[in-house]
Amino acid sequence: MVVDDVTCDLRSMNAQKIAASVLARIANLALVLLALLIFVVPGRSELFETKASSAYMIDAETGTVLFSKAPDQLFPPASLAKLMTIELVFQALKNGHLSLDQTFPVSEYAWRTGGAPSRTATMFAAVNSSVPVEALIQGIIVQSANDGCIVIAQGMAGSEENFARMMTERARELGLTASTFVNSTGLPAEGQWVTARELTQLAQHLWQTYPSYYRYFSQPAFEWNNIFQRNRNPLLTRNIGADGLKTGFTEESGYSIVASAARGGRRLFVTLAGMESEEEREEEASRLLDWGMTAFEKRQIFAANEIVGEAQVYGGEREKVTLRTDAELTALVPTEEGSISGRIIYEGPVPAPIEEGSQIARLELRVGDTRSHQAPLYAAETVDRGSLRQRAQGAVWELLVGWLR
Repeated sequence: MVVDDVTCDLRSMNAQKIAASVLARIANLALVLLALLIFVVPGRSELFETKASSAYMIDAETGTVLFSKAPDQLFPPASLAKLMTIELVFQALKNGHLSLDQTFPVSEYAWRTGGAPSRTATMFAAVNSSVPVEALIQGIIVQSANDGCIVIAQGMAGSEENFARMMTERARELGLTASTFVNSTGLPAEGQWVTARELTQLAQHLWQTYPSYYRYFSQPAFEWNNIFQRNRNPLLTRNIGADGLKTGFTEESGYSIVASAARGGRRLFVTLAGMESEEEREEEASRLLDWGMTAFEKRQIFAANEIVGEAQVYGGEREKVTLRTDAELTALVPTEEGSISGRIIYEGPVPAPIEEGSQIARLELRVGDTRSHQAPLYAAETVDRGSLRQRAQGAVWELLVGWLR
């Protein structure tokens, strides 16, 4: 893999776009090592600090990663697992396999495991009663009802075990490769894990795919069986634009939250885990969301079809191929003094022939230590196969230095 650095100084540009500077392509063995090892990030290594052990925040419109700290660290989901339970419900509603007024029975298992006798979060559904799907949704989201989750699981899949398998299968379909579910509630169970990155992706998916149902996450309270309970998400009352999603807690991993907020035409999704108290969870999530809303501004990094750099070619009529964007590349960048840095990454050198428009590299942007954005890069020209002599020279060069990549 070949890496070329592109350093973009946002304070020196003309407010319209960033002037890209691309390092010269490999000329000798010493420069090969240099290109592979050096990556310059001006200023501080990180722009924000949090007490959370794991955190991940993205901007919904641009996909820019605004903050990342151990985003792939596995932790028990607790009630955050209910987001995947709800995803399966929303999917079934959207596909017409469920209706909001359809009812499911409350089994004794659901009542004892997640209802009043369990002394866990519950909507207090009465044993042997029947509850409409819409009430179960509100119980799960607003009251974090474990009995509601089990009723849904048994109603949709016959058993909670079958439903948990469906949850993991659905996670894989959505590209969540690490998150694994053992039950519908998030109650402690061996082998049940999630990551901050994947929960954030799941939250964004819920918002994008089910806009007519997303409103339940901001519902302030819900009453069932004559018992009134307020939404357990503390951010909803903080006047920061929060409108979802879930909180969680386990003795093993501490306090966690998946949250969304919309303000000033922007929307953020964030997951934090590993905090020591409810107060710390609320404060850290609020601080991070507020920072994400105020510390960044949207900029055009490159225009559509703009030349970004070059990639080395193997066995071609030319030694390099010019790289361009396909669409406008827009990202959020810090408003304070500093620079955004980037690098061109590709498996190379790229063998000829190369057709114009073929995707052969990607541009990776970084803000501090965070990889904030990625975009594909395409060949801006056609490069035909070289002469026999050119191909022979390329083969010798690869023999000498190719192993270093």
